[in-house]
Amino acid sequence: MSRAEAVRKVSPLWTFGLFRSELLTTFRRWRTLALLGVLAAVPVLVGVAVRIETGDGSSAGGTGGGGGPAFISQITHNGLFLVFTALAATLPFFLPMAIGVVAGDALAGEANAGTLRYLLVAPAGRTRLLLTKYATVMAFCLVATLVVALSALTVGAVLFPLGDLTTISGTRISFTEGLARALLIALVVAVSLIGVAALGLFVSTLTNSGIAAMATTVGLLITVQIVDQIPQLHALHPYLFSHYWLSFADLMREPVYWEDLTKNLGLQALYAAVFGSAAWARFTAKDITA
Repeated sequence: MSRAEAVRKVSPLWTFGLFRSELLTTFRRWRTLALLGVLAAVPVLVGVAVRIETGDGSSAGGTGGGGGPAFISQITHNGLFLVFTALAATLPFFLPMAIGVVAGDALAGEANAGTLRYLLVAPAGRTRLLLTKYATVMAFCLVATLVVALSALTVGAVLFPLGDLTTISGTRISFTEGLARALLIALVVAVSLIGVAALGLFVSTLTNSGIAAMATTVGLLITVQIVDQIPQLHALHPYLFSHYWLSFADLMREPVYWEDLTKNLGLQALYAAVFGSAAWARFTAKDITA
């Protein structure tokens, strides 16, 4: 089979058709829709909780600062801050867990269902199929992040006022610029998940059980998060894919602090390259029996 794959000619149009088919298959699954539903519900819960807490005119979360969940103290003044708060609330666990489920099931789920061999019979080739799977998972990263952001923006507009907002540095920017920064933050959060996506895809090549791959990926995610919170292991923290996740808050500074942002993006690219290469090495040499 490998020699036939090596000489097989595949048109770009067929490749696009494979990617389109993978996207439709992924986003039509009830599991995927349920994950997106849970992600969309988080901003609703946060927004309603803040609205109830501040119904007497008090401010949510005390005085607050600038990073991560401290955005919650600004929601009552501007609903746009609900976008930043929701992303900060979902990024440590909910978003990467959803990515881990989709990535872990990408290949192992096909093997478990007995469809992986049939995909390879088609003129795809293992490398092309792997790249298509990874592109699909990255598309899910973007969609999942935008679902959180759009849900938060909608809830924020309904429950709280919108308008010019104050950055972490204390400067005022227009609502239009704040909206642009919110979109940029959502894109940065989506890119921050490509390391988890590559890790999940690699795990998916190691087993024929979709459930085992998903559980292993989520378990590794939880383990990394725990390690990142242990002070005695501080020397390892800068190398963990989750360490710089909340650096997106620096986009709300004036001027923007780029140091941690660039470290985060570079680290995600490194994880994607390492685990993507490992997934390719494993998948191209794997004996496909299902």
